[in-house]
Amino acid sequence: MSSTESDIPTPASPEAVDAASETEDTSARDNPPSVSLTSAATDETLLDRVIAGVREVYDPEIPLNIYDLGLIYRVDINDESQVAIDMTLTSPMCPVAGSLPGEVEMAARGVDGVAEVVVELVWDPPWGPEVMSEAARLELGIF
Repeated sequence: MSSTESDIPTPASPEAVDAASETEDTSARDNPPSVSLTSAATDETLLDRVIAGVREVYDPEIPLNIYDLGLIYRVDINDESQVAIDMTLTSPMCPVAGSLPGEVEMAARGVDGVAEVVVELVWDPPWGPEVMSEAARLELGIF
């Protein structure tokens, strides 16, 4: 391939459009304002699929998934598909403090293409309703 060919964007194939539509629902939703998302993975869908996996983990006290609740502060995927997640809890005294980070790790680890997952529990900034996604605030009646 010549150097000029590599600079020309190619249209997406129907197969690529079909594959992208599988994650469209995840990327179309609003993200909590507190979350930082980065991915250097060669699989462009991996970040959306990890988010979709994490969205399957629900807070047992509030009927929302922990991603939209704003408990996930960072998802970083390196070029070797290793995932680093920073998360918090609604309170340091949260009754699921011992189990929720492990549930997040297992949810992310269950995504095809993920090589490794490290979840770190952080307390700064402290969680508050302002870090929830707009959809979560609307669902809970917090405006």
